[in-house]
Amino acid sequence: MSTRKTLLSLAALVVALTGPSLSAQGQSTLKAPPCAILIKGAGATFPSLLYEKWFQQYHKLRPEVAVDYEPVGSGLGIERFIGVGLEEGKRVDFGASDAAMSDAEIAKVERGVRLMPMTAGGVALAYNLPGIEGRLRLSRAAYTGIFLGTIKNWDDPVIRACNPGIHLPKLTIASVARSDGSGTTFALTKHLDAVSPEWRQRYGAQTVVDWPGGPMRAKGNEGVATLIKHSVGSIGYVEFGFAQKLGLETATLENKAGNYIVPSFESAMAAIAVAELPDNLRVFMPDPEGTESYPIVTLSWVLLYKNYSDPKKAEVLRELFRWCLFEGQRFSRDLGYIPLPPNIAAKADAALGTISP
Repeated sequence: MSTRKTLLSLAALVVALTGPSLSAQGQSTLKAPPCAILIKGAGATFPSLLYEKWFQQYHKLRPEVAVDYEPVGSGLGIERFIGVGLEEGKRVDFGASDAAMSDAEIAKVERGVRLMPMTAGGVALAYNLPGIEGRLRLSRAAYTGIFLGTIKNWDDPVIRACNPGIHLPKLTIASVARSDGSGTTFALTKHLDAVSPEWRQRYGAQTVVDWPGGPMRAKGNEGVATLIKHSVGSIGYVEFGFAQKLGLETATLENKAGNYIVPSFESAMAAIAVAELPDNLRVFMPDPEGTESYPIVTLSWVLLYKNYSDPKKAEVLRELFRWCLFEGQRFSRDLGYIPLPPNIAAKADAALGTISP
């Protein structure tokens, strides 16, 4: 292959119309050409549009380096990064997760772990309601009720109270959720855990949820977005860039200050800007402060080993992700992501320098 191309696996776009997911298991979407150095990664679908762009651009700068990244979801990405019991072909040089890694997961990795925040974004509630005028507004009571399964119809009084002057159809709400272990699910449920005592008691923050009400399910952000696009009366959660890509309508959500906020670059940036990163580079923003902050946002991390047996591969990984932390951030906004604030990028860069040999 003379030029590196990124192909979205059709299997990864097969989605369930009802019941459990019929999606194919994650397959590589980055078909790396023959090269001197092949870097293999797997994990989150949330940042995959940006990672796809980054790895294409970096290959143009350094044709001898190719990155084969499989957007299999954060849960499976962490499993493959930990690598216990995996066959050699499934092992990776890096993982990716919107849920970072827990202390218990990190303890399983003998080579040590560096959590590297790489990008950030908003989780949009995308919906398919043809014929309504204006953008749908959802209060905290409305969207938590939808995901708890206690609000079942679009003309429910709680939703109507948020949308005066908009005729809402007498139509059953068809919720759409992820079928795979997902950092996007973790970001949403971390928020629901923060704002809803009932959600906190029943479900908490998880990457895989036994959702009430039997939602439709699909694999990956693109799978969920595609299912919403083709299902009238549906609503689901996707990274904002995927909603943009498929032209989906997205709801205006009530934030902590009581304001209704449109998911956008500016509103997600307002939420991310207040984040304070601890030394382990793991921070969550389940309910951001700020009058203009969008309420559901997350960082997304690359998972690197502290120690690599191959010195050349360690060097290439440091150079690759340093480029992503700085030069690569310029591609973020056009794809629906938030460039890392300078303070977060600087801390991540310092951690990169500790990867050995």
